[in-house]
Amino acid sequence: MPKSLKILPDEMRRAGQIEFTPIPLNQYRRTLKEELDRFAREDLVRIYRDMLIIRTFESMLDSVKKTGGYRGIAYNHRGPAHLSIGQEAAAVGQAFLLDVNDHIFGSHRSHGEILAKGLSAIEKLPEETLQQIMERYWDGATLRVVEKRVEQAPEGPPLHKESEVRNLAIDYLLYGALAEIFGRETGFNKGMGGSMHAFFPPFGIYPNNAIVGGSADISVGAALYKRVQRKPGIVICNIGDAAITCGPTWEAMCFANMDQFKTLFEEPYRGGLPIIFNFVNNFYGMGGQLVGETGGFGILARVGAGLNANQMHAERIDGYNPLAVIDAIARKKEILAKGEGPVLLDTVTYRYSGHSPSDASSYREKSEVEEWQRIDSLITYRRELLEAGLISESELETMQQAVETAILRAYLKAIDLDISPRANLFQPGCLLEQTMFSNQHVESLDNTRKPVTLLPHQENPRVQRLASRSRSGIGPDGTPLPKSRCIGIRDALFEAILDCFETDPTLIAYGEENRDWGGAFGVYQGLTESLPYHRLFNAPIAEGAIVGTAVGYALEGGRALVEIMYCDFIGRAGDEIFNQLAKWQAMSGGLLRMPVVVRVSVGSKYGAQHSQDWTSICAHIPGLKVVFPATPYDAKGLMYAALTGTDPVIFFESQRIYDQPELFHGAEGVPEGRYMVPIGQPDVKRTGEDITILSVGATLYRALEAADTLEKEYNLKAEIIDARSLVPFDYAPVLESVKKTGRILLTSDACERGSILQTFAAKIAHFAFDDLDAPPIVVGARNWITPPDEIEESFFPYPSDILDAIHTHILPLPGYTPKRVCDKSDLLRRSREGV
Repeated sequence: MPKSLKILPDEMRRAGQIEFTPIPLNQYRRTLKEELDRFAREDLVRIYRDMLIIRTFESMLDSVKKTGGYRGIAYNHRGPAHLSIGQEAAAVGQAFLLDVNDHIFGSHRSHGEILAKGLSAIEKLPEETLQQIMERYWDGATLRVVEKRVEQAPEGPPLHKESEVRNLAIDYLLYGALAEIFGRETGFNKGMGGSMHAFFPPFGIYPNNAIVGGSADISVGAALYKRVQRKPGIVICNIGDAAITCGPTWEAMCFANMDQFKTLFEEPYRGGLPIIFNFVNNFYGMGGQLVGETGGFGILARVGAGLNANQMHAERIDGYNPLAVIDAIARKKEILAKGEGPVLLDTVTYRYSGHSPSDASSYREKSEVEEWQRIDSLITYRRELLEAGLISESELETMQQAVETAILRAYLKAIDLDISPRANLFQPGCLLEQTMFSNQHVESLDNTRKPVTLLPHQENPRVQRLASRSRSGIGPDGTPLPKSRCIGIRDALFEAILDCFETDPTLIAYGEENRDWGGAFGVYQGLTESLPYHRLFNAPIAEGAIVGTAVGYALEGGRALVEIMYCDFIGRAGDEIFNQLAKWQAMSGGLLRMPVVVRVSVGSKYGAQHSQDWTSICAHIPGLKVVFPATPYDAKGLMYAALTGTDPVIFFESQRIYDQPELFHGAEGVPEGRYMVPIGQPDVKRTGEDITILSVGATLYRALEAADTLEKEYNLKAEIIDARSLVPFDYAPVLESVKKTGRILLTSDACERGSILQTFAAKIAHFAFDDLDAPPIVVGARNWITPPDEIEESFFPYPSDILDAIHTHILPLPGYTPKRVCDKSDLLRRSREGV
């Protein structure tokens, strides 16, 4: 919505037509002999060697899955193995020109891409660097196994004749990848990623993804990091052809093609994202066939024409010819270097094996597979090498022997539990307990640079306006001040966010209506004046891409603050929040950090699709920290904690109370400077002796109203505890309170069924059983859709609902008449009817 970009009727209504340029299809026609002037003999031979390594590696896995062993040595691999046998040329050709600054992201079928990229890195890196990588990665744990001699393991010819270090590095790559696939703690990701998620950042191999299309938006985030942090290299998103129909893929491509990268971003940050969307087109999505069945575009490269004016430089290339792939990557890298990305490649290939080893390929004719096997890259390219006189039959036999012995060595070590153990997850403090969260405090993720801002802090117009407001909601005489004269929650959030932008140069923020508008609820008003476009920009209405790109940005080393405008829209980013954001720290074995804060506004007044509290859904997913402040002091302190931490935080904010002043910290109110509220610590907002009320979010103020009534009319003092955080959650203050009061009621705006409050209540009943005089009672929203604002009181918990529940289930109140029925029989009825 920048004023500089006008939408004028004459231009928009002008007659004309859209013209498209031809999209190249399989244009590469040079023979290997014709390429001798561009490639050294050693390189051309190495291309075949790398394809052979991948074929042999995956054939070993195929044997393990189908026969329970390899070359007569038994092993039961219970995990997945999605093989790319037949696709080797596409992987090796792509990796040939890439260096470690070029990062690849993959799919569930990416063993070949991992090995190809790793082999390419091994060839290019200095020996000293290679040795350091192997020695330092996991403190050398993987290397020690590789260097260990195993009796059965054969010693064949070296795979790299000129360098012992490179030969060791190839063994390291094969073993590290295989140990990861087999779930061993000596694997690249300590066995927590496995076959479908393995990766190795020192070689530029970034996470592969079990979710179809899951790497699309993550890859875009990685490219965004390279663009705005001015880092070298490109990003390649390797996903299958069937991923083209997935929502995350479309959102990712729309995000990557935003005009503002080339029009509004300032120099030197201006330019298209350096990313290639490489669709590894083997023509099948499991058994579904895009051509003629589940797709409509016929040729996948056609899709590029619909996304930007240069058609994403889309092209179909022959993935059965490694030289054709190398040629395409060379040309597309030049395009990206000019800032003209993104690029779309439709790489034609074919998998001989099924979707997985259990797939009998009943959806295709055997003759079709045989037609592709007839032109198998390992056969045709081998023949070309021989015809060009670049290698002899005896040399090929020696190479075959070297590859087979290297694979067998890796296999024997990877299946040996004595030297390749699995992580012991039964003990307290196990690997996963250590890696679900990184729990670090890092104010700046890059101390070598100063953050780029447009204004000194004190010149920001909102900072100047807020300077005249009271930091407390209570005046000198002890009476409440008008909200318009006080720092509210939205102001406290702004103060923390602006300060963090002025501290961490990697921090960026984006979402819908973030720039110019100032955020839908005014939190970002004033940021536009202080931040350049490349640090604060508007995203398309694509919640999945908003979160998914933040994941990729963080994986690369940055910090992202993104916004989901309404809590109800979390569903649009479900995979990105629940499967990506939450899991990568642990799936990496603790290698990665995930400093992403997702701001989520919880609505009211707007009915069934804009007024839901989904905090419990997020709290249910392991790997997410979840907070929900209800006061300006807590909002600012928790935002500081979130934006200086290294874990993913879902930061809920209630639209009901954005203007709420601070009532709980006396005359000082909200401190002007930096401070942190620890994530996971509930806070006693009012002391009492007769009953404990634990609230989440905006229900704090309704709980206080109910407490006022209890004290005034029934001489009962309620202790009010604000949860502030849902995950993690320290029960100690709550249990201490219950020990004193013997009674507890829990309340939030989330629907009662499946609420995190039910978990809290069960835990409290367990931990404080001997201290309770009555069962813990949960008062949440009704298990309905949210009705219109005019009758919301029937749905959300109000003070009367809290009093009704106390009177009916905990402590009868003399002379009290419940406003609505909530006795045990009615609760049973509601449950029976599903309401």
